[in-house]
Amino acid sequence: MTDILPDQSEQKRLDELYADFAEAGLIPLWTQRDDLMPMTPRPAAVPHVWRWARLLPIAERSGQLVPVGRGGERRAMALSNPGLPGLPYATPTLWAAIQYLGPREVAPSHRHSQGAFRFVVDGEGVWTNVDGDAVAMRRGDLLLTPSWAFHEHQNVTDRPMTWIDGLDIPLVSGLDAGFFEFGPDELSTRETPGRSRGERLWGHPGLRPISRPDQPNSPLAAYRWVHTDAALTAQLELESEGFAGVIEPGHAGIRFSNPTTGRDALVTIRTEMRRLRAGARTTPVRSVGSAVWQVFEGEAVATVGDKAFEISKGDLFAVPSWCPVTIAAGSQVDLFRFSDEPVYEALGLARTSRGEPQ
Repeated sequence: MTDILPDQSEQKRLDELYADFAEAGLIPLWTQRDDLMPMTPRPAAVPHVWRWARLLPIAERSGQLVPVGRGGERRAMALSNPGLPGLPYATPTLWAAIQYLGPREVAPSHRHSQGAFRFVVDGEGVWTNVDGDAVAMRRGDLLLTPSWAFHEHQNVTDRPMTWIDGLDIPLVSGLDAGFFEFGPDELSTRETPGRSRGERLWGHPGLRPISRPDQPNSPLAAYRWVHTDAALTAQLELESEGFAGVIEPGHAGIRFSNPTTGRDALVTIRTEMRRLRAGARTTPVRSVGSAVWQVFEGEAVATVGDKAFEISKGDLFAVPSWCPVTIAAGSQVDLFRFSDEPVYEALGLARTSRGEPQ
C-alpha cells in the first residue's frame, strides 16, 4: 500500500470539510471576506448616460403603440444600468423612468409602498391627483407621491406630456417590503386648480399650520419652479455681492425639504436642484450611496469615475456609490439630482469625500 503524503491527507480532509459545509448550507467567512467586506464599496452599477434626444422619440412611439390602462398602469420606460443587466434599475436602490401621457389620456389610480416623485423637464396640461388632491404639473416642478398615497394622472390637453419618475423600487424590493393596491377606476377628481389644497395649506415659506402634526414625508405635493429658480438666482446674486450662500464658487444648490421636519421631502429619496455659472467646475465628490442627475437646462461635461459625458437638456446620468463626480459647466446649467442618501444616513452608513481621489 502506498503511503499518503501528509499534505495530500490534509487536503483530502479539507475537501471533505468544505463538502460538509456545502451540505449543511454553510459558507466559511475566510473564503469570502474580500467580497463580503471590501476595503471600499464595489458597486455593480456603472457610470452611464441616457440621452434625452434618444429617449423622447422612443417614448413618443410607445405612445402610439402601447395603451395606458389597468395591468400595465403607466406608460413608463425604466432606465436600465448596463452594470445591472436585465434589471429595470438605474442604480441598485433607485428606479428612474420616462413616463409619457398622450392627449386626453388618463392613468388610473393605484398606490404602493414605494415612494415616488415626478420631475417635469418641459410641458404642462397634466394634473396628478394625490389622495384626491389635484396637483398641476408644469415645467421645472417637482411633484411628490409619498408611500401608500393613491395617485392618478389626467392630461386635459390635446398635446402629449413627458416627465421623469423616480422611485425607491429596488430598495423596497430588496427589503421584501412592497405592497400594491389598485384604486377606483374613475378619477377621484377632474378639477384642474392652479394650486392644490396641499400648496394652499403648506406652501408658505417659513409658515406652517399649527393644526397639522409632523409627517414623515412632506405633505406638500408640489415644489414649483418659480420658487426653485428664485432661490438659486438669489444664491448666485449673493455670491456676486460678496456674501455667503453658495456651495462653492459658482455652484448654487437647494434641497427639497419636508416643511414639518426640515428633513428630506421623501423618507428614502433626497431631491435637489443645482445651478452652475458658465465656466464653473464642481469639486470632485464621492458619496456612499448612488444618485441620478438630469439636466434641466444648459450644457456641461459630467465626469463620473473615469468617464466623461457631454450633457445637455434632458440627459440623465447615473453615479454609482463611492464614484467621484465632477460637473464642468459650458453654459449656465441647471441640474436636478436625486439620491438614496437619506437611507444611508438613517443607517449610520453615510460617508462623503471631497477633492481628487487618492
